[in-house]
Amino acid sequence: MYALKNISIVYKRELKAQFNSMLAYVFIVIFVLLSMSLTFLLDDFFAPNAQDASLEFSFFRWPMWLLMFLAPAVGMRLWAEEQRTGTIELLLTMPISVWHAIVGKFLAALSVITIAILCTFPVVITVSFLGDPDNGTIWGGYLACIFYAAGALAITCAVSALTRSSVACLIIALSICFGQLLIAIPPVLEYAADNWGGGVADVLGSLGTWSHYTEMKKGVISLANIIFYLSMIGFSLFLTSVVIKSKRS
Repeated sequence: MYALKNISIVYKRELKAQFNSMLAYVFIVIFVLLSMSLTFLLDDFFAPNAQDASLEFSFFRWPMWLLMFLAPAVGMRLWAEEQRTGTIELLLTMPISVWHAIVGKFLAALSVITIAILCTFPVVITVSFLGDPDNGTIWGGYLACIFYAAGALAITCAVSALTRSSVACLIIALSICFGQLLIAIPPVLEYAADNWGGGVADVLGSLGTWSHYTEMKKGVISLANIIFYLSMIGFSLFLTSVVIKSKRS
């Protein structure tokens, strides 16, 4: 209960800061407008021959690319701004553990991104009105978005702890997220299999986010996919704690 209370204090403080700065509203509006626009305008969503009742191809192929930018943009200030303004010293002198602060900040930023993802519900209402959607696949797609966003945000937390510059954090975190996605796309895996062997291709596929996201957006919520994202989040937050503790000592 003590840990939950401390995490709750940091969570409320950070969530309030996110919305007080108006950045949260900007991120939510940008994500919703872009994801809906790409779905309705570029994918011929209303075409007579459109058959994607699961939204797997018409909608859920876009959020991964958008979240690759949105998650670092939301998380870039979590620790970098604290270090730039010097408030990290005040935070670390409070009677809470480093882990409580990390988890509270992470959950607050993830809440902003989750709200942005859930605000795309009009596309689900639209497909329900037009036909008979595959609700299982749709919920799998939303879980894929949230898990991917959490992983990308955790990476951003670690990078933010390493730098005082929010812009540098954004660029580095975005590069890492893009690289992790790129190593597992089909053309790269085919090249790796042809030149380095199937074992290397399997390793790249398991370490990259592409295959895990695409499986989950099909409604395949396997234990392997969940373990992958939880490991990615856990390792990144652990790295964040190591960096923050080194600054505290």
